[in-house]
Amino acid sequence: MLAGCDTGRVPGASVPLVGVTTYRQHASWGSWDRPGAVVQTSYVDCVSGGGGRAVMLPPLEGPGALPGALDPQLAEAAVLFAERLDALVLVGGADVDPSRYGEKQSVKTVETHPWRDENELKLVGCFLEAGKPVLGVCRGTQILNTFLGGSLYQHLPDVIGSMAHQPGPGEFGEVKVRSEAGSKVSKVVGDSFSVRCSHHQAIDRLGNGLVVTARSDDGIVEAIELESGFVVGVQWHPEQSGDIRLFRALVEAC
Repeated sequence: MLAGCDTGRVPGASVPLVGVTTYRQHASWGSWDRPGAVVQTSYVDCVSGGGGRAVMLPPLEGPGALPGALDPQLAEAAVLFAERLDALVLVGGADVDPSRYGEKQSVKTVETHPWRDENELKLVGCFLEAGKPVLGVCRGTQILNTFLGGSLYQHLPDVIGSMAHQPGPGEFGEVKVRSEAGSKVSKVVGDSFSVRCSHHQAIDRLGNGLVVTARSDDGIVEAIELESGFVVGVQWHPEQSGDIRLFRALVEAC
């Protein structure tokens, strides 16, 4: 038997296992240059700092995937993850394909990964059906809203006349936010605060059952949640500053 392993009782078994979505893209590490399933380690660190154990969930489809990873296997994998894991974190990334919320793609929707959308929408559905905690970050919030029938502004500067929420690709803007009193977001991070944002899209039509629990000073939705359970989405990036409070709340809700 390996040291530290006990078939009768697994060490740390009471520590919640938190699925963290990842994305497929070309990556380099050491002497290798290959398709990879990657995610920023800041998400993993925040889950650990919040008291959980991160389990990285790669999309089954997408660049570098072997033939045959089609819909039936995606659905089966999502069900399995929702059964065996305690919570889900939907990380940031590329734009959601507008066809998912019934719109044609604007020229300003610059990069979409339909295969990733398919993976994550199935995951959200299974975790919600299982009644397990979910935390969406930026794109993850948009996936949650889309799954529940909502839509997105495809290019926020066209709506507010400002690039405050994303000064440039890969850049972060400092945005002032006010949360709704009594909401989960308010209880975790406070009533008024500044956050780091990097999104050129945002929630337009709100998904079924969701409530808006924080807005920026320019009126843009910055946080949503379901009234029951712990299902929260934020447009900002707490992992960029190592703010573990929402991740801790997710773990405590398990």
